[in-house]
Amino acid sequence: MIQKLRHKFILINMLLVTAVLLIVFATLLYSTYSRMYNESVQSLTFTLERGTGQGGQLGFGAQLDPPKLEMGGKRQQNGFSHNPVFLVSVDESGTQQLVFSQNAQVSNDVVSEAMAHALKDDQDQGSLLSLQLRYMRKTTDTGTLYAFVDVSNDVAMLRNTLLTSLLIGLGGLGAFFLISMFLANWALRPVQRAWEQQRQFVADASHELKTPLTVILANLGILLSHKEDTIGQQQKWVENTREEAQRMKGLVEDMLFLAKSDATRDPIPHMPFNFSDTVWSCLLPFESVAFEKGVTLDSEVAPDLTLKGDSGQMKQLVSILLDNACKYAGSPGRVFLKLEGGEKITLSVQNTGDPIPPEDQEHIFERFYRADKARVHSEGGYGLGLAIAKTITESHRGRIEVQSDAEHGTTFTVTLPPAE
Repeated sequence: MIQKLRHKFILINMLLVTAVLLIVFATLLYSTYSRMYNESVQSLTFTLERGTGQGGQLGFGAQLDPPKLEMGGKRQQNGFSHNPVFLVSVDESGTQQLVFSQNAQVSNDVVSEAMAHALKDDQDQGSLLSLQLRYMRKTTDTGTLYAFVDVSNDVAMLRNTLLTSLLIGLGGLGAFFLISMFLANWALRPVQRAWEQQRQFVADASHELKTPLTVILANLGILLSHKEDTIGQQQKWVENTREEAQRMKGLVEDMLFLAKSDATRDPIPHMPFNFSDTVWSCLLPFESVAFEKGVTLDSEVAPDLTLKGDSGQMKQLVSILLDNACKYAGSPGRVFLKLEGGEKITLSVQNTGDPIPPEDQEHIFERFYRADKARVHSEGGYGLGLAIAKTITESHRGRIEVQSDAEHGTTFTVTLPPAE
């Protein structure tokens, strides 16, 4: 799926870039053609005006002085261009005469061929593509004047512009293709990571659910094979089935919590509550848990610290951190919880025991991740507690971090914004 999405991203990007380049180059070519066309029309118009003597009549056989040209630009102040132009007169009897030419020596054959095409078109103005000429005619009292301008330079310039645009366009498309590949990989990297995490999540969840289901089915098979026995006689298998069902229920509830968090992303209700009291309510039940595990539980809780959010979720967060600390503190061990205020409310839970390796600290908040898989499984965990803790913290606009070494043990620190 990711590969198809990457290809679609590149295709859409290339189509958009191609459309933009086509529009830009088409606009460039059209503007160049329009400019050249207007200049040639102006040259033809001025030539006809000169031929009629600026409103008067030009006698046939008369010769106009060629206009003076200023070098340095195609378009001149007097209306002429550097392109060759010539003027032909046709009297009432049909006699054709070259009145004058500019920037070119025009032979009689060229005049005859040009006039033949112009008379055949019978239009006031037009283009002779085979001769690369553009013409314009004007009727006078004594006949008709035909002005011609050579547009071969314009055609060559348009051809060169088209070729240059094509080369630039192909080079640009090649460069954009490489950029699109890079951008596709960069933009889809989070999607690919999320997709891989989702696949891993489904695989891990299936594996974790398979174990208690296998035990439950095995216990039920044993019970069915002793139908004549009472529940009391098979109490061990019944209790074992109940324990596995409870573990599976807890796993399903944790997965549902994470799934809802991923799907809805609904804002947490901004209800103020006393976070200090919430922490105390979590500490009291864990005193007996810590005592059974041979762990000393100490705390330092600042009073009357207020948060805005979901008190139930924050209670779950504290319970997850305390439960995790008691599991891995060792026996004898020590767990120390500290809650302090200030610009930020900081909750830290420190425990003794084996440190978390640095390579595992980067993944400790990932779902189903276990730094010590055998030990975690023996403690009844699934690797979802810290992932839930991170989700709750981030939904309350906070941050959770872990530090672990052999000298100071393991410390989870949660930083939260106080209620305003």
